[in-house]
Amino acid sequence: MTVCATDDKPRAPRRRVRRRALIASVAGCAVLGGVLVLLPRKQQAPPAPDPGARALAAVTSGVPAALPDLEALVGERERRVRKRPGDAEAWAVLGAARVEQGLRLADPAYWPRAEKALRTSLKVRAEGNAPALRGLAALANARRDFAGARKWGEAARKLEPKRWTTYPLLIEASAGLGDDEETGKLLERLKELRSGPAVMARAAAVYRDRGWREDAAAKLADAASAAGEPAERAAYLERAGQLAWERGDRQDALRHFQEAVRTDPDQWAARAGQGRTLAALGRTTEALSAYRVALAKQPRPEYALELGELYESLGLKQAAGVQYGVVRERARVAAAHGGDESLVLGRFEADHGDAAGAVRRLREVWERRPSTEVADALGWALHRAGEHEEALPFAVRATEGTEGGGVRSALYVFHRGMIERSLERYGSARRHLKEALQINPWFSPLRVRQARGALARLGEPSVQAGPESD
Repeated sequence: MTVCATDDKPRAPRRRVRRRALIASVAGCAVLGGVLVLLPRKQQAPPAPDPGARALAAVTSGVPAALPDLEALVGERERRVRKRPGDAEAWAVLGAARVEQGLRLADPAYWPRAEKALRTSLKVRAEGNAPALRGLAALANARRDFAGARKWGEAARKLEPKRWTTYPLLIEASAGLGDDEETGKLLERLKELRSGPAVMARAAAVYRDRGWREDAAAKLADAASAAGEPAERAAYLERAGQLAWERGDRQDALRHFQEAVRTDPDQWAARAGQGRTLAALGRTTEALSAYRVALAKQPRPEYALELGELYESLGLKQAAGVQYGVVRERARVAAAHGGDESLVLGRFEADHGDAAGAVRRLREVWERRPSTEVADALGWALHRAGEHEEALPFAVRATEGTEGGGVRSALYVFHRGMIERSLERYGSARRHLKEALQINPWFSPLRVRQARGALARLGEPSVQAGPESD
C-alpha cells in the first residue's frame, strides 16, 4: 500500500499539467483562429473596371478615353435617361461623352446631340449644375467658340471654385482667345489645386505656346509615364511627337507617333503624324498610306490639306485636288453642325484658292479670337492677296514673344521671311528664311522648296555693304 500510495502522488500533478497544457492549447488555437480571422486574406487583384466605368472616370476627369469605352458609356447613359429622364447627372455625362466622341472621330454630327443632352441636364436641374456647365464649355471649345467656352467655364467655376477639372477648359478657351496673361494665371491656379498627368499635359501646351519647348517636352514625358489608361498615355505620346516634329527631330517624332499607335490603335492623330514624318524621311509610300488611314477614321480638314500638299509636291495635281475638295467639304459639314473650321479653310484658300476671300474670312476669325495662329494665317493671307504692308504686323505678332507669339514655328517664321522679302527688307527676310529651315528643315513639302528658292535668289549679303539694314 505504501508503494502504491507513493506511486500515485506524482501522477496527479502530471494529469493536472496535461489538462493545463490541453486547455492552453485549445485557448491558443482559439486565439490563433481569431487572429487569422482578423488578418487580411491573401490579396486578390480587384476586378478590372468595365469599359463604361473607365470612360466615366476619364470623361469626368477631363482626360482622353478609349473609343470603345466611350461607346459603352454612351449606350449605358442613353438607357439610363430613357428610364429616368429626370436624372440631370446622367444627361450631363451623356453630353460630355458625346463631345469626346466627336473630337476623337472628328465628326461634328455629335455636337448637336451633345448640346441637346447638356441643355436637357440644365433644364432638369437649372441651379448648381456644374457638370452640365463644364460639358457646355467643352462643347464650345470643340466648336472653337472660345468666348462661349469661357462663359460656360466661368459659370462652372463660380459654382465650384476648387473643382480642378474646370480649369483646363478655361485655359483652352483663354489660349484660343489669345489671352496669354489669363492663360498663365489659370495654369498657376490649376497647379495649386491638382497635380498629375492631365495637369502636366495642360502645362506642356501652355509652355509650348510660350516657346519653352524643352519644358514642354519634359512635362509631356512625365505625363506619359504617369498616365493611367492606354488612351490617355497615347494622347500624351502624340503631343510629344508633335513637339519633336516642330523642332525638326524626325526620328524622335516618328518614335513617339509609333508608340502612341501601339498603345492605342485608335490614336488617329498619331497616324497623321506618322504620315508627316515619313514624308520628311523620304518614305513616301508609307506616308501616303498613313495619311489615308488617318483621314478614313478621323477626317480632319488639316489632314486633308497636308495630304493634298504632299500630293502636289509629288506632281500629282489631280490627287491633290481631291484632297483640297475634302478640306472644303469638312469645313462645310462642321459649319452645318455649329463647328468652325474657318482657320484651316482660310489657310487653304490663301495658298490654293481665293486669297482675297481668305482675307475676309480670317479677318472675321481675328475679331472673334485674336490668337497667335490666327495672326499668322491672316498675315499670310494678306501677303498672298498683295497687301504686304498690312501683313507684316500680323507676322511679327505671330513670331515675336514680346508680341504674344513665342511659338517656335518654322511655318510662321517662313511666312514672315517671305512677307519681308516682298517688302524688300532683304536682311530680315534672309535671316527669317534661314531660321525657318534651322527650326525644322522639313516643315512642309511645298514651303521648304519655296524657302530655299527664295534664299538662293536673295544670295549672301555683300561684305562691302557693311551691316545689313532694312
